[in-house]
Amino acid sequence: MTDYLLLLNAKVYTMDPAAPRAEAVAIRGPRILAVGKEDDLRDLAEGDGWRVIDLGGKTVLPGFIDCHLHFLWYALGPSRVQLDGAYSLQATLNRVKRHVDQAEPGEWVLGWGWNDADWQDAASPSREDLDRVAADNPVALKKKDGHVVWANSLALRVAGIDEQTGDPPGGRIERDEDTGRLVGIFKEEAMDLIYDVAPLPGPETRQEALLRAMREAQALGLTGIHDCDGSESLSDYQEMLSRGELGLRVFMMIPRENLHEEIRLGLRSGFGNEYLRIGNVKVFSDGTLGSQTAQMLEPFVGQPENLGIAAISQEELEDVVERAADAGIACSVHAIGDRANRRVLNAFAKLRQKSTGAGLRHRIEHVQLLHPEDVGRFKELDIIASMQPIHATSDTDLAERYWAGREDWAYAWRSLLNAGARLALGSDAPVESMHPLVGIHAAVTRQRADGQPEGGWYPEQCLSVAQAVHGYTLGAAYSSGEEKEKGSIAAGKLADLAVLSQDIFEIPPQEILNTRVVATIFGGRVVHGDDNL
Repeated sequence: MTDYLLLLNAKVYTMDPAAPRAEAVAIRGPRILAVGKEDDLRDLAEGDGWRVIDLGGKTVLPGFIDCHLHFLWYALGPSRVQLDGAYSLQATLNRVKRHVDQAEPGEWVLGWGWNDADWQDAASPSREDLDRVAADNPVALKKKDGHVVWANSLALRVAGIDEQTGDPPGGRIERDEDTGRLVGIFKEEAMDLIYDVAPLPGPETRQEALLRAMREAQALGLTGIHDCDGSESLSDYQEMLSRGELGLRVFMMIPRENLHEEIRLGLRSGFGNEYLRIGNVKVFSDGTLGSQTAQMLEPFVGQPENLGIAAISQEELEDVVERAADAGIACSVHAIGDRANRRVLNAFAKLRQKSTGAGLRHRIEHVQLLHPEDVGRFKELDIIASMQPIHATSDTDLAERYWAGREDWAYAWRSLLNAGARLALGSDAPVESMHPLVGIHAAVTRQRADGQPEGGWYPEQCLSVAQAVHGYTLGAAYSSGEEKEKGSIAAGKLADLAVLSQDIFEIPPQEILNTRVVATIFGGRVVHGDDNL
């Protein structure tokens, strides 16, 4: 491996407002040495140890950073029942049966991706359905949005769940309205009743899966992630780092359930190095649109009694936010419904009245529906909106069905920016595609890949390409307090770059989806792409 790398004949979008465009980038070791005009940097390569790459006019951006995904969940996906794209109950059960047929009796069968809203037969899932194909194996299948689990009767018995089991705080066990019989559906915090007894693969299996997923991420131009999965991954990342295998920069969220231990150990947001840092404490305030568990100011359309689920009480939320801030830990709070977003903003407003935790970069994750009166509060309270653009295009039909009359304030990226808020963008993979260019396309067009809806869904909320790229680079780095280290292409910063086949700033927006990531450079090393580029 050479110590020096010079990229020439490139269209470099630095995301550095002081010098937004360049033609060449010089890299020494893991960091950027210089950025500028080709003629000015070419002389640097006259000494020994330089590798010079002519990019032939290709586009160079800072390496993408995904601000919100569930990486272990994504990584383990290939070993589990994949139900995304099964468009009927029977098609779903057929996939489950194929896995059951390959499993030993008593072995857990885990899966993900079912979505009854997409089923053409309009069926409702029940444990008896799963019992027909899995009588001797406990089965737990997570819904596509990640907030509902569908389990069979054996899984309930293994977990010790029966008709006398009550709803846990912030969760709901679905029951037949007439008989009280358990349906086999567990929402929000009730999912833990199942997953607390379902086995997690051992560290060797997890790390092999993570390594494979990192290579996939690198091929998409990703060089950093903010991982919202549980704390199990933290030890895996540390082991991988010790072996030199960590191929992404990881900002690791800590679940609320582990906040006490985090405080007791004295860990603070940002602790670590440029490869692995302790992130924010992850808190859930409500559910999701797809499961109609997002907490709403007004009921879901067609469900006059349903205002969603509060995953945490206001008193508990305020306590968690304050305790974390006192300990130097920033908070990332999941909020999808307009009531949930208001509750979280109220909790941060109460915190801001105190001096505790000044400078911490608190975030609200998702911010899918806002009341217009709350849009300006993000700037006022200095709260980062961590959003996933592809949710807007995937959830268009659901939003129009359940949020009719208020959907014009759904996924309100441009309104937030216009009000002075900071945006950080991500994917929520595996719920949606991890590909940053898919997210950027959604942000710029508010259209699906097929070009629908024509003109974009509430196009006044579209971002420019520059704004979308900023959200995946410098905005993402700012949200983790690392904007001095990464997120833009400037001398002294980490040499994390994505090389694209075409200039996404100049082509028609629909062509963004046809753009390839030609190469990814991570810490000065080409980790994806042809050696000749």
